[in-house]
Amino acid sequence: MIERRPTIFVIDDDPDMLKSVARLLRANRFETVGCSCARDFLSASPPDGDACLVLDVGLPDLDGLRLHEQVAARHGPPVVFITGDVDIPKCVRAMKAGAVDFLQKPFTEEDLLAAITAAVARHHRERQQREEVAHIKALYERLTAREREVMAHVVSGQLNKQIASDLGTAEKTVKVHRARVMEKMKVVSVADLVRQAGPIGLDTQRSGIPVSMSAKEG
Repeated sequence: MIERRPTIFVIDDDPDMLKSVARLLRANRFETVGCSCARDFLSASPPDGDACLVLDVGLPDLDGLRLHEQVAARHGPPVVFITGDVDIPKCVRAMKAGAVDFLQKPFTEEDLLAAITAAVARHHRERQQREEVAHIKALYERLTAREREVMAHVVSGQLNKQIASDLGTAEKTVKVHRARVMEKMKVVSVADLVRQAGPIGLDTQRSGIPVSMSAKEG
C-alpha cells in the first residue's frame, strides 16, 4: 500500500512567502496547498490523512487566531503560526488555544520543518484516537439496554452476584449478558472492557449508564 504523504496548508497573503514555504515543503516530500486568505482555505477540501496548517496571524479577510479557533472547533489539523510582528499577547493566546508553535519571520527552514513535523505527528495521534473512540462507540451501540447496564456494573468492579442483586435478576442471567457484552465489544478480559469504557464516557468508578449513550432495548 502506498503511504499517503502529509498535507500542509500554507495560508499567507504574502505571495513570496507562500511560494518560498511551498517550495521548501515540496522538497521535503509534503503535499502542499497554498492559500492567500482564510476564505480559500475554508473552501478547500479537507485532508483525508495527516495534515497541519502553517498560518499567518495577519490575514486580510479573517484574523489567523480566529481561523485557528474555527479549525480547532472542527477537530481540524494542528496549527503552526508564522508572523512578521512580535506580539506576545497573541503568541500566548495562540499557544493556549493549542498551537504547536509560533514562529517569527524570518524563521529558519530547520525551525519550520521541526514545527511542522511535530504538528503532523500530533495530528496522526489525534486521528488515531478519534478512530479508536468511534470504533468503540460503534460496538457499544450494538448492545441492548440491559447489556449496557451489565457492562456498566462490570467495569465498576462488581461481581456477577452483586450485579444480579442490583438489577433484580438471576446470577445466571447476568452471566449470559456478560458473555454477550464481551463478545459484542470484541474483548477477552475485563481489563480490556474497562479500557474501552473510559473513551466513551462510561464511569468505571460506580455503576451507571451515561445518558448520552443510553437507548431502549430493541
